[in-house]
Amino acid sequence: MKRHKTNYPGVYYREVKRLGGAGTERVYYIVFKKDGKVYEEKVGRQYADDMTPARAARIRGERIEGKRPSRKEERERQQAEAEAENNRWTFDRLWEEYKARNPGLKGLITDENRYVKHLQPLFGSKEPKDLTPFEVDKLRVTMLKTHKPGTVKNTLELLRRLINFGVKKRLCQGPGFTIEMPRVNNQKTEDLSSEQLCRLLEAMEKAENLQAAALMKLALFTGMRRGELFRLKWDDIDFERNFIYIRDPKGGKDQVVPLNQMARDVLQNHPRESEYVFPGRKGQQRKDITKQVNRIKAAAGLPKDFRALHGLRHVYASMLASSGKVDLYTLQKLLTHKSPAMTQRYAHLRDEALKRAASLAGTLISQTMNGGRLPKTANQE
Repeated sequence: MKRHKTNYPGVYYREVKRLGGAGTERVYYIVFKKDGKVYEEKVGRQYADDMTPARAARIRGERIEGKRPSRKEERERQQAEAEAENNRWTFDRLWEEYKARNPGLKGLITDENRYVKHLQPLFGSKEPKDLTPFEVDKLRVTMLKTHKPGTVKNTLELLRRLINFGVKKRLCQGPGFTIEMPRVNNQKTEDLSSEQLCRLLEAMEKAENLQAAALMKLALFTGMRRGELFRLKWDDIDFERNFIYIRDPKGGKDQVVPLNQMARDVLQNHPRESEYVFPGRKGQQRKDITKQVNRIKAAAGLPKDFRALHGLRHVYASMLASSGKVDLYTLQKLLTHKSPAMTQRYAHLRDEALKRAASLAGTLISQTMNGGRLPKTANQE
């Protein structure tokens, strides 16, 4: 193609077919000498790059002075940046990879909400190695102003989990410091008085929503968790041997709990409408029943902060512990707690039962010393 001179030294153009339109346009080139070597470079199109002879001349001057890279050097730089970006494992990228590798993980929806709301705005575009203690501490302090310590701890635990995931898979480097968790003391052991429990049982009997009432009864009679009740299928109930099989519980390993007579009566009188004992819409696994059970709770006049399902699990455990007839190991197995520490919250109730038993022994001995007689045992009778 023919070269056309311009009024600017070292700047010329060629006529070529216009990109994206009819007719032709000029493509400008510059020629210059630097360090004894002659360079000839394309600098841009008339329309596509809005290039003019004057602009081309300015680019030529910058190239001679070393203030501007060539188009080739710029392309190589952009390519290198793109490759570096592809190799960057930011928290956003780690989160997507983590979800892809753990599709059936429990609590993934809750973790998604925590990530999007609290972590992504601050750390989404960052790599773990660029994280600083100040940034993490700022997140903790800011969240504690409007959220419970438990929520803050769960959010920071998710941040730590993503970092550990990336480091373990050798996708990225860690931040070089330990993320400190806030202290949380949110163990809430709910209980009901005898009067409150009687009112609740009466409200269950009068409830219009039979499924909600039956679900609450089973929580009270077995101590099962809300999620375990939602996942419970008829195939998981062994009426012959009086056992309930708990699939995929919170502790991770399948568990078996006894089916007592009261729970058995509830289930035998409950309609079978689906493979699930307490199905949701269209017979599928139930996701929620909060409104229905709260109506029964309100009808019984229970405190507003009493959790209608998880609270009944605590009532079940508290009754057994305070009876003095169930040791903590047995209680741990009945509640399917993973570790004894989780059952320890009921220890004081058992201690009170033991104190009552010890006081009774002291009273009986005192009566004997004062001329009374010990009550006959079953063997003596």
